Amino acid sequence: METTYTLADGTEALQCPTLVEDDRTGMSPETLKRAFLDNLFYLQGVNRTNASPYNYYVALAYTVRDRLLRRFLKSTDTYKQEKVKLVCYFSAEFLMGRYLGNNLANLGIYDLIKETIEELGLDFEEIIEQEPDPGLGNGGLGRLAACFLDSLASLEIPAIGYGIRYEFGIFHQMIQDGWQVEIPDNWLRFGNPWELPRPDESVEVKLGGRTEIYHDDKGQERVQWLPERRILAIPHDTPVPGYKTNTVNALRLWKAEASESFNFEAFNAGLYDQSVAEKMDAETISKVLYPNDNTPAGRELRLAQQYFFVAASLQDLIRIHLKSHKNLQNFHETAAIQLNDTHPAIAIAELMRLLVDENGLEWSKAWTITQKTFAYTNHTLLPEALERWSADLIGKLLPRHLEIIYLINHFFLDDVRTWFPDNEELLGKLSIVEEAGWGNKQIRMANLACVGSHSINGVAALHTELLQKDTLKEFAMLWPEKFYNKTNGVTPRRWILLSNPQLSALFTEKIGD
Repeated sequence: METTYTLADGTEALQCPTLVEDDRTGMSPETLKRAFLDNLFYLQGVNRTNASPYNYYVALAYTVRDRLLRRFLKSTDTYKQEKVKLVCYFSAEFLMGRYLGNNLANLGIYDLIKETIEELGLDFEEIIEQEPDPGLGNGGLGRLAACFLDSLASLEIPAIGYGIRYEFGIFHQMIQDGWQVEIPDNWLRFGNPWELPRPDESVEVKLGGRTEIYHDDKGQERVQWLPERRILAIPHDTPVPGYKTNTVNALRLWKAEASESFNFEAFNAGLYDQSVAEKMDAETISKVLYPNDNTPAGRELRLAQQYFFVAASLQDLIRIHLKSHKNLQNFHETAAIQLNDTHPAIAIAELMRLLVDENGLEWSKAWTITQKTFAYTNHTLLPEALERWSADLIGKLLPRHLEIIYLINHFFLDDVRTWFPDNEELLGKLSIVEEAGWGNKQIRMANLACVGSHSINGVAALHTELLQKDTLKEFAMLWPEKFYNKTNGVTPRRWILLSNPQLSALFTEKIGD
């Protein structure tokens, strides 16, 4: 039996069976057309008489996202049921590129969608071009992170990427009156149809303040952090599908918000700027990718950004772990955290704080768990380019973490003295804390990453070789077993299938898909 189905905007009518295919997940051309035009009408309030190319893009994005979500939630449920070990990629950058074309290719429906859209008399290429490119990275670091997420999903490895949901990505460059000028990349101007906000899974991140020693109910001496301010981290999930698999992993990006976004008393007193000051201060943390660090305020903001996303991510991972385990004694068996360069290296001190201060583990046990949890990817061969932070700045923003870093360094150097007695030069090169003269101490984040990780890698065979021979040679002498090479890969779907389908077809014809 056939029945007439009128589309939401009234311009299309199709003969459909009484048992209509599920509009949310169906793949027939008729169902895709229905879903596409329904998303145009019901989600955006426009019809084909007044729709813009961008309206069509949003409608198509939601149509594709609907077909991702079942796989996404199934993958998540499977990970929970099987109690899998998660690969957790911590990165300040994720240069993911445009999602629509890549998702169509990975789902294996690029040609089907293209034909369906063109049957409606629309220009598919024009619709594809409407998507803004999220500039959440500025080069190889962010693209490597994106390629790894794609590969992990394609290999059906349980994984999650953690980073920052920057409101403004890497700046655009323009020439005005003969001069190069930079303008903000407002990629979220019209929203983002691919992300799923999860405000119910928000966590609190602390900054500033001081520490205080106290004794717990067993008489043990403990340290608590009394922060100056607290910021909410709101997770936003983006599904990352594998190539022609049922696995869809997540990219979880954190947005910063104030715990109290509006001061009603200040507003009533006429102090309008002050009434929203806390909100503006908090949101600054996830405002811009790589704020200028030529000023003290800029450096402080960068450090706050780095700590913000790793603190939120570790809390998230501990929450996931404790859903299926009684305590954190085996945390390293459920989470493998890869540090993409040194930007997230403060996570080593943060995990120690969470294990020792918040969960009462003994230092030695916590340190074993921490080392087994983290691995470190180095991107920099030049010693002078390795990230350093002023101890004074860390002490101001993260007072407990500075204490923990000093303790990590103390125990580490004691071990080095045992292994290599009377070698002060070696101690100076290996130390996490660098004496920079005039009492100015610097914290070497690469050294912290090396000491706190069980695996260290470069991003090309020559790079890794030079790390061992030059940049990190003292660490390679101590722990040669830690060093492995992981050559940068690329995502062939994006760089070949999407950009050159004819070449891709030739490859498939000659050597297989």
